[in-house]
Amino acid sequence: MFVDNVKITIESGSGGHGNISFRREKYVPNGGPDGGDGGNGGNVVFVADSGVNTLADFRYKKIFRADAGVNGGGSKCAGKNGEDLVLKIPVGTLVRYGWDVDETGAPSGLVMADLTTAGERRVLAKGGRGGRGNQHFATPSRQAPKFSEDGKPGKSYKITLELKLIADVGIIGFPNAGKSTLLSRVTKATPKIASYQFTTLSPNLGVVRNEIRDFVLADIPGLIEGASEGVGLGFDFLRHIERTRVLLHVVDAARLEDNLTPVEAVEKINAELFAFNPKLTERPQIIAANKSDILADETQLDELKNLAKQKGWPIFLISAATNSGISDLMLGVADMLANAPESEDFEPTYETYFEPTREEEFIRVEKVKDGLFSVEGPGIERLLGYTNMADERGFSFFQRFMRERGIIARLEELGIEENDTVQLYELEFDYWK
Repeated sequence: MFVDNVKITIESGSGGHGNISFRREKYVPNGGPDGGDGGNGGNVVFVADSGVNTLADFRYKKIFRADAGVNGGGSKCAGKNGEDLVLKIPVGTLVRYGWDVDETGAPSGLVMADLTTAGERRVLAKGGRGGRGNQHFATPSRQAPKFSEDGKPGKSYKITLELKLIADVGIIGFPNAGKSTLLSRVTKATPKIASYQFTTLSPNLGVVRNEIRDFVLADIPGLIEGASEGVGLGFDFLRHIERTRVLLHVVDAARLEDNLTPVEAVEKINAELFAFNPKLTERPQIIAANKSDILADETQLDELKNLAKQKGWPIFLISAATNSGISDLMLGVADMLANAPESEDFEPTYETYFEPTREEEFIRVEKVKDGLFSVEGPGIERLLGYTNMADERGFSFFQRFMRERGIIARLEELGIEENDTVQLYELEFDYWK
């Protein structure tokens, strides 16, 4: 089953909690704290695998979770790190943040990753950091800390996986123009061929071999007017054209299957390409006038030749049914590929899925409104994670931290008064001098 678009949820593992423990051995009355650190949570990693050619593995299972880190133990025993969850996806898969779609129903989320090379790995959900045991918080004045650091929670993202096939040449055209027949003639691919529209329901790939160069040819299911707005197969397969370097436009020159003239057919397909992605109409394009051996009127073929000349598109008269002109067409395509630009890669536009490092100490202090002040930042989160506010020593440590970091001074600069409220994430305190 060919599946090229799925919506899933990925969740990295939470970090294990640090341990609160003290060394207890015979003849060692003052062993001191020895709580071990929690293990880091597992990451969610995507790997581009050339042996995978569909997203069918993600069709029914929708939530993918990495393992959590193990809590720390006594005697300075660190908890085990959670196992990474490695997900194999086809080469050419685009990962988008969220499940949003535009007005046509096409995915519109920001790009998190574009895996275009076999073996490429990307960590898209980083596991939570393991908490530190109480051994890390001993100081000359606090030799028996009764608190530790909780592990950080994992990250959770709703993402859209969008497969865009990687091929050198994309065969485009209206349904029943002869695209699949052409592919079957020049490669060993065996696409389904029948005399009704939308016989081809998924892209087919084949390798063309000739004396100039070998290249990969993709038969894109037939497009119709309004495809860029989701009509027919629409954007479900327009996306596969985005990575091709050359467009091979197959036209029914004999007008056996529709009422459009060859020129109208070419113009309408290019209008849909432009509406979907204007860059597509800038790709090198070559015209294959199919069924040219059974023309009833060559006037319309002459019009097509004139259009191709105006656009600078090479045109070849072929018959996919009888194999006429196909060899010259493939040589022309190979020659065009020699000077064609590389296929498009999609640069990440969403990169906020990595945690701040331990060294990041930014703290924001602001006045929310009269009587209410807010204090936030990574350092504050860590402080709340390992400080027991119910313990007298823990609360004293918290007060000292607030003064030494200049937070109290900043609150006073902002005009805080006694009995005003200071909010630190979910916790609230009354201010007293």
